[in-house]
Amino acid sequence: MLFKLGMSAAVACFVGLLSSAHAEDGSWDKVVEAAKKEGKVVVYNMALGAPYFTAVLKSFEAKYGIPVESLDLRASELSERIRTEQAAGRFLGDAEMVTTTMIEEQLKNGDFVQKLPPIPNAAHLRPPFKANEYSVPAFMQPMGILINTRLVKEQDIPTSWNDLNDPKWKGKILSDDMRPLGSGNTMFAILEKTMGIDFNQKLAEQKPVFSRDMRNDARRVARGEYAIYIPQIFAFTSDLKGLPVKVVIPKEGAPFAEMDLAVLKNAPHPNAARLFIDHFLSVESQLLYANAWMLPVNAAAAERANPDAQQFVNAKIIGPAKLAERSSMMDLAKKLYP
Repeated sequence: MLFKLGMSAAVACFVGLLSSAHAEDGSWDKVVEAAKKEGKVVVYNMALGAPYFTAVLKSFEAKYGIPVESLDLRASELSERIRTEQAAGRFLGDAEMVTTTMIEEQLKNGDFVQKLPPIPNAAHLRPPFKANEYSVPAFMQPMGILINTRLVKEQDIPTSWNDLNDPKWKGKILSDDMRPLGSGNTMFAILEKTMGIDFNQKLAEQKPVFSRDMRNDARRVARGEYAIYIPQIFAFTSDLKGLPVKVVIPKEGAPFAEMDLAVLKNAPHPNAARLFIDHFLSVESQLLYANAWMLPVNAAAAERANPDAQQFVNAKIIGPAKLAERSSMMDLAKKLYP
């Protein structure tokens, strides 16, 4: 699937309908009251210390007086944590914010999430995003190429993913590990389909150096250890202002992971989980993500993003990676990078 997100012409209508729904549905007040009585909410997530996620947690606590406990792990670690807890009957988590493929796998193998009750702010979703019976989109995490502007001359800036395979970049590319579950393999899988079967083979010949410390990798490029880093999550660059780095969105588009919100099965604080999900989809929370160069799913937030964020909020994206292809893509990555 290849598409470019546009601004919704019906934002005002969505907001009006949402306000009406809140006013007419007294049951939501009961959800809020029940959530406060539950006393806390435990959120499993893959935010990796992102300040905008922390800001959402703080705003939720300030608005509702409900403490948030956050478990922040990489995809593979979080997936195993949830599987182990659910299999053992140790129901500790309430809500999860993970990739769409992780939720699909949970439903396929373990039924670790429960059907999602109505979420009022889901009325704000901009096309093509929509909720299903188990989860609702939270935001899109697009990825591009990060370059060191002192090491990469203006005329050499890669404008296509194919440009990474220029011999001049051999041994000069730092990459998130493409073999395990995570951003590296998401990029690998999407580009395998988008760029053709030769692309990843040629990239392997460039001898990229693998890392598993995504938040620090951009700074390694900024320090000049490497000329290029892939895949660079747009939002992880927003805190690098003043450093000699630049994010490039290749002409083919940016691979992305869709992050979804769901309520875990047998959640000990189900109303608080539901309230947290609604809060995450609010204009205020989504705007924090938009201004951090993520793709928000809330229509009004996308329109209100600051000028610096607009090129990222409306970037052409390619993907997503498919659950059915994940095992084969991980196997192929391991073959190319033994």
